Amino acid sequence: MFNNEFGKFYVQKMKHNKNNNVDEFIKYMVKKMGSSSKEWPANEERQYHIDCKVGDLAKYLLVPGDPKRVEKIASYWDEAIEVTHHREFRSFTGKYKNVKLSAISSGIGPSSMSIVVNEAASIGVKNFIRVGSTGAIQENIKCGDLIISTAAVRLDGTSQNYIGSEYPAVANYEVLHALIEAADNLGVSYHVGITATTSDFYAGQARPAFEGYHQRSIEDLIPNLRMANVLNFEMECATLFVLSSIFKLKAGAICAVYANRFTKTFKPGAGERDCIKVANEAVKILSMKDNQKKG
Repeated sequence: MFNNEFGKFYVQKMKHNKNNNVDEFIKYMVKKMGSSSKEWPANEERQYHIDCKVGDLAKYLLVPGDPKRVEKIASYWDEAIEVTHHREFRSFTGKYKNVKLSAISSGIGPSSMSIVVNEAASIGVKNFIRVGSTGAIQENIKCGDLIISTAAVRLDGTSQNYIGSEYPAVANYEVLHALIEAADNLGVSYHVGITATTSDFYAGQARPAFEGYHQRSIEDLIPNLRMANVLNFEMECATLFVLSSIFKLKAGAICAVYANRFTKTFKPGAGERDCIKVANEAVKILSMKDNQKKG
């Protein structure tokens, strides 16, 4: 489907094109909108995928994967409006304890997270907190607990497009401390440590794929990560951390544990409410500290 700007040009041009020649129209569009990637996706300065423009999102952005979780996050705010819902990217903006903030869903996986970071940063977002779900791999972590990531093992693939694998994927210390402080204040059960970010939910996390397909190479993945004291699997943190460091943004992540791969327990939705509460409180703490810096 054409976006609104594209369609507007289409109607304008076709009124003067008696033969309705599509080739002529395409030539006209290329000339009119230009060939650069910055000009072509533009729709009244809206970002191509997330469909937001300057002013739509606050500088503090919560990023769940699930579009339904965006509304759940906003339900705790003092006021909220839905900005847009385009593809997997659903966004709300509002206020929580007098702090302006936003939330947008990233969908599943590192490539979608890359789109969110690039496009949200382009319209003024400075702080990102992933509010996700995860599968633990350490025995002592229970379903319903929260995991605050200090860093991520870069099995995501996407971040390698930006810089080599030697570059670390680390959370911003201010966001990390805000999440820990919020979790302590709320009295929730949480763990702090290293996360493994993968590009795939099945083989990428050592699960059998369709009809039990698997490569022997994945059989040692979980034991090796467990020995290295990695806490959990998920699919976005490494990309978020690497891009935020490169772009001089601040990022952190907190995830609710829905499953434990070692104990073979699975409780979808466990801890989601606590995860949301901590993330919202962390934004309030970050805002307070930012204001203190200003004097």
